[in-house]
This record gives sequence, structure tokens and C-alpha cells, in this order.
Amino acid sequence: MSVGQSLVPEEALNGSGLKRKHSDAGGSESPATQWPATLPEDGEAAVSAIVKTEDSSEQIIKLPAFEHAVIVPARPPQLIYQGKTGICYDVRMRYHSRLNTSPSSYLDPHPEDPRRTFRIYKTIAEAGLLTDETLQGKTDLGNLMLKLPSREATFEELLLVHTPEHLKFVSSTENMSTDALEHETAVGDSIYLNNDSFLAAKLSCGGAIEACRAVVDGRVKNSIAVIRPPGHHAEPENAGGFCLFSNVAVAAKTMLRDYPEQVRRIVILDWDVHHGNGTQKVFFEDDRVLYISIHRYNGGKFYPGTTYGGPDKVGEGKGEGFNVNIPWSTTGMCDGDYMAAMNKVVIPVCQEYNPDLVIISAGFDAAEGDPIGLCKVSPPGYAQMTHLMKSLANGRLVVCLEGGYNLDSVSVSALAVTKVLIGDPPAPPATTVASNAAIEDIDEVLFYQSKYWKNLGPKMLDWSSREAFTKEDSVQEGLATLSDVIRGYQARALARAYSLTPLPLLRESKRVELGPDQVLATPRIYSAEKVLVILHDPSDVYAHRSAITGLIHTNESTVVDGSQKFIDWAIKGGYGVLDIMVPRRSNRPDDSYKDLIETLWDDNIKHFAANDLLLVGIGQAYASVVFLAGHRNIRDICTGIVCFAGDIPLVPLGTTVEDYIASWFYKTSLIFVSPTNKYFDGPANAKRPRRRKMGKIVNSENSDGIYETVLAKFEESCEFLTSE
Repeated sequence: MSVGQSLVPEEALNGSGLKRKHSDAGGSESPATQWPATLPEDGEAAVSAIVKTEDSSEQIIKLPAFEHAVIVPARPPQLIYQGKTGICYDVRMRYHSRLNTSPSSYLDPHPEDPRRTFRIYKTIAEAGLLTDETLQGKTDLGNLMLKLPSREATFEELLLVHTPEHLKFVSSTENMSTDALEHETAVGDSIYLNNDSFLAAKLSCGGAIEACRAVVDGRVKNSIAVIRPPGHHAEPENAGGFCLFSNVAVAAKTMLRDYPEQVRRIVILDWDVHHGNGTQKVFFEDDRVLYISIHRYNGGKFYPGTTYGGPDKVGEGKGEGFNVNIPWSTTGMCDGDYMAAMNKVVIPVCQEYNPDLVIISAGFDAAEGDPIGLCKVSPPGYAQMTHLMKSLANGRLVVCLEGGYNLDSVSVSALAVTKVLIGDPPAPPATTVASNAAIEDIDEVLFYQSKYWKNLGPKMLDWSSREAFTKEDSVQEGLATLSDVIRGYQARALARAYSLTPLPLLRESKRVELGPDQVLATPRIYSAEKVLVILHDPSDVYAHRSAITGLIHTNESTVVDGSQKFIDWAIKGGYGVLDIMVPRRSNRPDDSYKDLIETLWDDNIKHFAANDLLLVGIGQAYASVVFLAGHRNIRDICTGIVCFAGDIPLVPLGTTVEDYIASWFYKTSLIFVSPTNKYFDGPANAKRPRRRKMGKIVNSENSDGIYETVLAKFEESCEFLTSE
């Protein structure tokens, strides 16, 4: 048999006539076994031992098999996650519904459909996570989930957030006439009301409170509140956006009041596709709650339709730095985008904050298929985000339903979240790479938030904004924008190489402040027969930055500018050149370029003698070229247009532009765009006139950047510009 060495316990020798070898005071040894002995293999009945008899001879004997001594007695598992997942659900929340005043209203249900909570609860039951045959919310739900008590929030709890006037208004709907309810629905901010709305709103808010209380008390390991109406748009004094009471805000305030020792810091992650303006307003000056919202923003045009959800809204007073907005600038955001936001912003900030409780305002209207959000987050995407949030606060996690208006999408997404709460590992996300738009959006968040959170990397100093450099004493203070420094160098280099000098301007643009070197021209530009007008962004910088201070290592950084190649080509070809650097106020496109190019055309360019005008646009400045083509008559002299747009959202000539102008523009232009541009996400059968108004779009087959595209497509561009 194979030999495993060990000492034989004393109990095994009882009755064998053998004794353990001992040493007496004089060092003599009494006869006993010679250790070690061998232990039996599984299934063996005896153990072997070597013994010495009285005459000092050795003998191998077989000892009966013995039971091992108890070293660690059985005890309950010392795990945080040994409890169930709590669930709050009450069928009475479905009583809040839109008044059906015509047959058509039955055929066209409101997006905030009362069936949302039922479908979620039903889907969870169908997955076997709870047992409730009638779906009425029975008490015993099985081994995985625990039913949490459903109750109405008290007036005292509601007044922790809302004004008495608002509470009085919502309560008055219980006894309103149908005409009065229809009136309040019509004049309200995207809300509807009936006589059961007050009850449902109190149940929804009370459900959020009880879901949090059960977690804090340790009755469940985590919980999900399948509640409606939602809450994150409700402000202290107003209802709005389908929300009557601010459920999560009331629950958070209640936990801070009732558990002052256990709950001192709360994180609220709001991943609803809309900004939670109500929740943000409640805690904007409160450092006890870190509010983080990931939402569609679209420059403040997406609901709620204000700039309150912008990245620069960081909180005020004691709450400064404890409000984090991650606003998406476009539609179609997917798992890779949300995971990038989680890993680059949400989790680093939350880990540094170290909360005692985490609440997720879980709207599922960013899910793929939602008719309002128009994003593409998959159920595994929501599961992955939940999994990350479970790592915080010792797993004290509460998920409260907010929006989500596709019944299929909201139910399968909520199921994926519930599985993770119970303990299932999340499935891989549908996409793992962030879009360029998301990367830029997240970078803007880091710009505003890095000064408050060390985990976000080097902070941007306050004077890195443009306003700091418009002061008269900026030179004395040694401050300047990098774009101005680089443009000054370029102006001197172009003057030496090609004799370009600043073009005298008859008047300043009303909306764009131009520096002395931003519009440069070759000598005798007004009399040149052939002219190239090139409009471009400030030069790009590939910078090596300090990970601690954020300072650029200038000797290890490089400036790139594709416009220089076109200037050299044009001058060698006998063209006059007008070089316009269009100032960029931020990384976001705006329409200030319209005023700039109109001013330059009306005062200068249209007075050139040229009968052969070429236009080149690089970067965001390309929009200036498109605007000029659609709003000034340049068709008689303009013979070629080339633009490099990259991932920048494309702009059309304009909705009022005649078709013959669009046809001319399409034939005269090449617009190089990155293969990752949102333009290619549109339907394959997009209407032809719209495409013509954007010019002839060409896939550059290059995603590395606009400068790289200029290098790759330079020869093709020059051939096109000079072709008949």
C-alpha cells in the first residue's frame, strides 16, 4: 500500500499491549512503537506500525482502523451571502394608470405601462427564482428569494424630501373628478393621474424604503424593489417624467435618519437612460450621498431637456464633488460604453468613497429595443454592472425599478440583474469595446471630476479652462493655451516657407474670437486665379502626461497637422492659399463656425478674383465647408471639395437647400469618414436626398484618427481636386 506518514493517536494503541515511547528523567526510553507509522488508504481496515519489543527487536504489526480525532467541529458557514435576496412587489401598484377616455387609448398604452412590474415579476417566477403560482405576491417564495413587506410610505418619510405643498397636491388626486385629473395630466410635466395614483406612489416609495431596510437590518443579503410609478424625476416640489415621489431619495434619507451609525455614506447609481434630475436636486449639497448618473444627454436636448445633467454639475457646498454626471452625447450606446463608464469612473469613485449602502436606480430604458432610450444595453450588460456594484459596501445592494418601456426588454433585463443578486455569475457583455463617442464623453467627465477623486488620475487644474487665458494679465502670469502657442509657431514657419501672413479682416466675427495668426494668406491672394481655402481644427497633440500631476512631457510629445501637406501641394501647384484655423471652444461641435465662415466669405473670399476655388475641411471645421456650400452661391467658382470628418457627427447642407444644390454638392465633394462613424449605423435604405445633402460619403477604412486619414488619402484627394 502507499505510505502516508503520520503519528498514530494514543487511542489507537488502547488494547494493543503497546505503549508510546517516552523518555524518563535519565533519558532512558520505555518500550513502545517506533514512529512514524502509516495511515490506511480509503477503504482499508487497518494501519501498520513498527514496534520494538522488550528484547529490542523490531516488529511490524497491524492496528485496527481508528476514527480521526475531531479538530474543527462543524459550525454554520461564516458568510455574508448566506441569506436570501429580498423582493418587494405589490399588485396594487398597477392601479395607477392613465385615464382611458377614448377607444384609441386602449390600443395605444402609455409608455409607463402598469404591466411593467407584472411582467418583471412573472419573468422572475418563470425562471424558477421564486415560487408564486398565482403571481399575487404570496408570502413564501421558496429557497432563493424572500418576500419583503409592502407598505405605504408615511407622510413623515415623504416630507424628508418633498414639500408639504407637493404632498398635498398628490394626495388631493384621490378625490379629484375625472375632468380635474385630465386637466392636471395635460398641464403636468409628462405625468398622468387617476384616483389611485396617490396610493400607488406611496406603495412604490414604501417599497423602496423596505427594500433598503431589509438589507441594512441583515434580513436579506440584497434586494430588488419591483415598484412603480418611478421616482427619479420627481423634485421636492414637483412631479415630472412619470414620477410622483422620489422613491430612492426618500429611501436614502430614511436610512440616514434611522441608521445613523450603520449608514453614514450612500451611493446612488442611476443608470436610467434619462438624467435623474429629482434625485440630484435632493442631494446636490449633501456629502452623505454620492449620486452618479449615466444617461443620454445630447447637449441637454434629451429629457429632462436641461443642462442640469451636464458633466460640469458636480454639486455645491458640502456636496461639491459628490455629484457625478456621465452624459452620453449620442444614441446607440452599448455594453462596451457602459462598462467603460463603470470601470473608468463609477467603480474608482465608489471605492474611494467607500459607501455603507448602495442603491441602484435601475431604469431599463437604455436596453436594446426600448422605443424611448434608443440605446443597446443587453441583459448581460446590466448583469455585469450589477456584479461590479455588489463588490461595494459589503454587498449591501438595493435595486429599485425606475424606467423601461419595452415590456420584453425590461423584464429580461431585470431578470439578469436578479440572477446576479442571487449569486449567479454574469454572462459576458454583448460588446466589450467602447465607442469613440463614449471615450470622449468619459474623458470630459474625468476633466471635471478628477480634482475631487484621486482614483481618477491626474487632476485638471482650474485655470485649464479657456476663460483663464482671456485675462489681460495672462502674459504676466505665464498662461497661454497650447493651441495658441502651436499656431504662433506654425504662422512663423509658414511665413518663412511660403510667405503666408495674417489676412486683414474688415470686421470681427460676432461669436468667434480670432487670434492674430488664425487666418493666414499667401501674397496677392485677392488677384490669384486659383485659390485653395483650407479650414481646419487646431493641431492635434500626441502627449505623454505625468500620471500624478497631469503635466505634459513636452520633449516626449508630438504635434500633428494634416493641413500642412495641402498647403505645400497647393503652393507648388500655383494656387493662392487661405489657411483658416477654426477655434474650438471644446471637444464638442457647436455652430459658432457658421458666423465665422459667413463673415470671412462676405467680407473677403467672395471678393477674390479666383475662378477656380478649392475647399478643404479637416476635423470639426469641416462643418464650415458644408455650411458655406449650402448657404452661399459658390457653385460657379468652386470646382472641388474634400473633407475629413472621422468620427465627427455628419452635417447636411440644410433642410431648405434645393435638390439641385444637393446634387452639385454630391458630385463636387468627397467626405472621408471613419468606419466607426455613426453615419454607418443608419438603415441601408436611407433616403437618397438626405445622403446627397451630406456630400459623397467615403469610408476611409481608417479608425486611427483624422491625421492618419489625411496621410492615407492625400494622393486620392489631390487627384479628385484637380480632376475635371
